[in-house]
Amino acid sequence: MVNLRDNGVFLIDGEKIVDEGAPEAAGFTRDTAKTGTMAFSILQAHNKSDDKTNLNIRFDKLTSHDITFVGILQTARASGLERFPVPYVLTNCHNSLCAVGGTINEDDHMFGLSCAKKYGGVYVPPHQAVIHQFAREMLAEGGAMILGSDSHTRYGALGTMAIGEGGPEIVKQLLEQTYDIPMPEVVAVYLKGAPIPGVGPQDVALAIIGAVFENGYVNNKVMEFVGPGVENLSVDFRIGVDVMTTETTCLSSIWRTDSAVRDFYEIHKRPDAYRELKPADVTYYDGIVEVDLSKIKPMIAMPFHPSNVFTIDEVNENPGDILREVEKKASVSLENNDIDFKLTDKIHDGHIMVEQGVIAGCAGGGYENLSDAADILRGHNIGSDAFSLSVYPASQPILMELVKNGTIAEFIAAGATVRTAFCGPCFGAGDVPANRGLSIRHSTRNFPNREGSKVTNGQIASVALMDARSIAATAANKGVLTAATDIDVKYTRAAYHFDKSIYDARVYNGIGKAMPETPIQFGPNIVDWPEMISLTDNILLKMASVIHDPVTTTDELIPSGETSSYRSNPLGLAEFTLSRKDPAYVGRAKEAHLVEKARQNGEDMYNVDDKLKDVYAKLEQKMSVNPRETGLGTVIYAVKPGDGSAREQAASCQRVLGGLANIAKSYATKRYRSNLINWGMLPFVIDDGFDFEVGDYIYVPGIREAVLESRDDITAYVVRDDISEITLHLGALTDREREIILKGCLINYNRK
Repeated sequence: MVNLRDNGVFLIDGEKIVDEGAPEAAGFTRDTAKTGTMAFSILQAHNKSDDKTNLNIRFDKLTSHDITFVGILQTARASGLERFPVPYVLTNCHNSLCAVGGTINEDDHMFGLSCAKKYGGVYVPPHQAVIHQFAREMLAEGGAMILGSDSHTRYGALGTMAIGEGGPEIVKQLLEQTYDIPMPEVVAVYLKGAPIPGVGPQDVALAIIGAVFENGYVNNKVMEFVGPGVENLSVDFRIGVDVMTTETTCLSSIWRTDSAVRDFYEIHKRPDAYRELKPADVTYYDGIVEVDLSKIKPMIAMPFHPSNVFTIDEVNENPGDILREVEKKASVSLENNDIDFKLTDKIHDGHIMVEQGVIAGCAGGGYENLSDAADILRGHNIGSDAFSLSVYPASQPILMELVKNGTIAEFIAAGATVRTAFCGPCFGAGDVPANRGLSIRHSTRNFPNREGSKVTNGQIASVALMDARSIAATAANKGVLTAATDIDVKYTRAAYHFDKSIYDARVYNGIGKAMPETPIQFGPNIVDWPEMISLTDNILLKMASVIHDPVTTTDELIPSGETSSYRSNPLGLAEFTLSRKDPAYVGRAKEAHLVEKARQNGEDMYNVDDKLKDVYAKLEQKMSVNPRETGLGTVIYAVKPGDGSAREQAASCQRVLGGLANIAKSYATKRYRSNLINWGMLPFVIDDGFDFEVGDYIYVPGIREAVLESRDDITAYVVRDDISEITLHLGALTDREREIILKGCLINYNRK
């Protein structure tokens, strides 16, 4: 089904795989053949540096949504923003329900509209399109690069290299700075064969994620989709696989393009956006993921991660053992909560019963997914018991076409509810299941509490990821877990016709028409970033949280869902930091921040924290210290933090509460590490498994000098009853990243 090779390979004429080191590869040169990837040519075309190994990238277009654009624009304004130098699209697909917090969500939308007018951007009103569908329909271009402040910014199937990053990286582009990365490795995803009927893009995506996530095979690399199987997939199918590459932790993706992609651009009234892309006659890849599409079966990603994959057949054949194993894994994440998590209670008469189905967003809400799901439901209904089904077309043009050809009527007749374009089900702001409910979703993620439940309130619910076709098959079977391949169905999928007039009438397009005199419309929840000071010569870190989970998601660092309404208020949002993982964190961080404020104000620090005097006394027995010149802040330790969302608040919330660093064995994604750096936090890595405890003090002398001198090995001291010496690492930092950390944050770095 999916096979990984341990070595690099050469791809000949886009078809033949030759292992590096094989006799057939004797005449090939790796360095030369590496330049034959599609990724190499696109990256180098956007590289503003003469150095082909350390890239300074300028993107063609930028995208953000209403959870992220207020903070981004506030940061850019504080840094001297005068206009948008490239097209910047502000979509409103996350807080579009305006259901929490009174006026604050619509206030954010009006802020975005006024900024689009002032600086010359594009504003997509609520319910028109989810961010990524609008980008596919209106922004993607062959050979182009797009940067978005959402982790699922992936348009590789259309020939666009797209990257999801935290807001500060968008700010850099708005200020005409660059995105600085080493030239990434490129891994081929070699597709062959064709999917069997009933298998959809989510099935292929989950099979790939299951093969590559845990071993980090494509971590921070580019996935390049090639091979004869590409032409056997429709463009909608390719898009559905492509958007899920984010869950592999790759940097970006790119696909070979063909006449089907040309047709896509023609259908969407942008024929000039097409460009043929293919690897060179001899191309070297740093690894290869071989996928036999004909052997992919309907898949399910069980709670609580997209990589926790099984075939639906496996689960139905052995539900007890598999669900007990899922319960056991989940206990690691839920160990600090008084929750009796069960999934085995979903087994009834040997079958797994689910309570909810959702087909939504950038992954599930595409035209073909919904068309095929409706065909499966035709002549069936979902019943009058606990099971419910909701569908969210990804854009108004898709919804319009489904209305015109009668597909929506099929859903309504079957008992499903049809909603507008909205990302809520992907992050816990819509269709929250009942306590202990199990929801099957064609969406992007199924992390703990991602569906909206709150463990700190005694709630727990679960999401399993599936393809729209198997969700529809389950719905037709009244909630009994069913693979689409077990349903006898004739797929009738009508041709798609894109109606651009919907956007022409509703979307504000200010590209090239900036109106500097436009006043920005603020709401009472929109608050400026608090002041953050530069890095001191030495720092004393107080351990505010210790997380031993194998991977810590951004949802656990700052919850999604209703907290999204407060993302325009840095201090208001910070109150939710780690609230579902370590509810005591915020109080600890505030206590430490009061000490630092006392230091900055020349007040008695020991009067705020009486333990601090003893800490410095112990340190002074070993070395010379100057408490007045030593910045004090909090740190969290996590084994592998940062899997998931690109949103910067996972880092900035720690920073506004006085955070100065993270310590990890490794970082799950580049984007989370970048967020730490851009908010002036030190992204420490530790080799040895030091057993940190909450309340530990960690003294890092000479840290400013170490950053200035690009030192990687940094000696630090953990203060308890005695003092333990440890070695921390900062890893590779660019000159700009070092300067940002030294200045205290990106705003300070850019402020004129």
